Amino acid sequence: MALHRLNSVTIGVPQVAETARYYTDFGLTPDSDGWFTTVDGGRQLRVVPSPARRLVEINIGAGDRDDIARIDRRLARLGVTAEVDGDRLTAVEPLSEARVVVEVTGPLHQPALPAPPYNAPGTAARGTGRAPGILREHPVTPRKLGHVVIGSIDQEATQRFFTDGIGLKISDVVPGMAAFLRCSTDHHNVLVTQAPVNFLHHTSWQVDDVDEIGRGATRMLDGHPERHVWGLGRHHIGSNFFWYLKDPAGNFSEYYSDLDCIVDDALWTPEVWDGAKSLYSWGPPPPPSFIEPEDLAALMTGAHHPA
Repeated sequence: MALHRLNSVTIGVPQVAETARYYTDFGLTPDSDGWFTTVDGGRQLRVVPSPARRLVEINIGAGDRDDIARIDRRLARLGVTAEVDGDRLTAVEPLSEARVVVEVTGPLHQPALPAPPYNAPGTAARGTGRAPGILREHPVTPRKLGHVVIGSIDQEATQRFFTDGIGLKISDVVPGMAAFLRCSTDHHNVLVTQAPVNFLHHTSWQVDDVDEIGRGATRMLDGHPERHVWGLGRHHIGSNFFWYLKDPAGNFSEYYSDLDCIVDDALWTPEVWDGAKSLYSWGPPPPPSFIEPEDLAALMTGAHHPA
């Protein structure tokens, strides 16, 4: 695959300081110029001022300059003009007006972590001892940015921009509703959903396992119950465990672990799912505000009020 990683996202918010504190609590490390880093991915989130919350930029890693040239030609066939500067291409997704940057980037190397021992029927894998998950006291720190979810007033058009133009591959689809797209071996790095307004639904951040999801969310909710959105649960498409929280601007952020990986394209067949089956395998029912965030009407009229 010419594309091989999701490098970073930039989000615009009206309340930069409060949002920065939220993502620091979330486990990202503040860096200079509005950037935040993850353990393995480096600088992967930037928070900048904006009159309303929005996705400002997605940055995707490519293998070499030939990949950049191919993307430029594909975008031209779609009628999208791109700017190419050496190892870097910049285009604007026509509906959301978000910048999409593709640049030659080295691969993301993540150290292999040993799986925690789990006791199962007939197997005492831990021997005599407590589960490691209950003994952890360190703060939860996301390993990397996993994916970004975009609401689009024309889901098929935005999907074409990312697939026929940028070159992402389709992993699974919910017809007329959503497409799960990848630029790495992760099941999805960009998810495009049908929506009444173009907006950023959520960003998703990888942690080690389901215990880290629970620990991270519990800490985030301590004294801030308004941050809770949905979880704990397990998605059906993508298979990952999840817990969604909400930043002060109204953007959702997800802790996730155990996402499906597509390490061999020849062994994966995209499936077509119905909406009900696609959303989750188990967990509490999704609240209506997860499907349609409470500030969508304000975003549609341009009179944004933070949730």
